[in-house]
Formats: sequence, C-alpha cells, structure tokens
Amino acid sequence: MSMKFLAVAALGLALAACSTAEDKPATSGSAQAVTTTTAPPPKVVNNTVAVNAPRPGSQEELNATVGDRVQFGFDRYDLSPAARATVGSWADWMKRHQNVALNIEGHADERGTREYNLALGARRANAVKDYMTALGVASGRLQTVSFGKERPAVLGSNEGAWAQNRRGVAVVR
Repeated sequence: MSMKFLAVAALGLALAACSTAEDKPATSGSAQAVTTTTAPPPKVVNNTVAVNAPRPGSQEELNATVGDRVQFGFDRYDLSPAARATVGSWADWMKRHQNVALNIEGHADERGTREYNLALGARRANAVKDYMTALGVASGRLQTVSFGKERPAVLGSNEGAWAQNRRGVAVVR
C-alpha cells in the first residue's frame, strides 16, 4: 500500500512540476502576475484572411514561396536541372519584386583547403548569378559572396552533411 501511495505521490509531483503559471488561475492575494498578449489582427486581402502572411519581397516570402537554396554536386559548380528550376523561380520572383536585390552566397563542404573552397564557393555563386542575368534579372540587383566551408548549414563529416553544405543561397538585402 505504501509503495502505491509513493508512486501516486511521485506522479502528482511530476505533473505539478510540468504546469506553468499560465495553467494555474491566479488566486486573490497571489503574488503571481497574469499577463495576456494579443496577436495583431490578421490581414484581409480580397476578402480572404491571411494569417501571418510574409511581407511581399521579404526573405520570409522568398523562403515560403520559392525556397532560398540550391545544391551542388561534389567539386561541381554547374547548375543541375533542379537547381536551374529553382534559380528560374528566383528570377521570376525578382521580376515580380522590382525593388528587391539579392546576395548570392556560395558554400562548400569541409573537404579541401580553405582557399580552394572559397574559390569553389565563388564559382557556385557566380554560376547562379550568371543564370539569373541570362533569365533577365539585372546584374546590379545581384551580389555574390563566397563563404567556402566557413559557414556549414549542417555539422558532420558524412555524405549527408556534405551534400547539404554544397549550396548556393539567395539572401534578400
């Protein structure tokens, strides 16, 4: 009987520890302050409610509608058919948002020297920029930068991590 009581008591204490101040009603004379927050009203566009819609031309909109990165093969800087489709979508997106400019980041995986990976990242960023300008985006709206292996998206020394780190990223500026 005492073991059952201890088990029930331990369970009760564990549940009590999981509760928060928001779960417990404030009692009179309580020192707890009750705070409430209200969300901003949703946007209404064409009689449709857009909840937390990203601002047009923002990084959030680019990420939500098109995505912000393309992947490259090992020791490659040419655009695959999938990368071309994504970069084409970036170009279309930029044509809809004439006031937007992008930084195109080139990244590499951790293999190779720092200097080699910086040069490879630059070739990747320039391949993206060249394709976007061929699709009609003004080159003045695009800037390139290489981070080489200095800013991995994923930590790890395996093919899965390396594949994710070989990328070009579009960043709204």
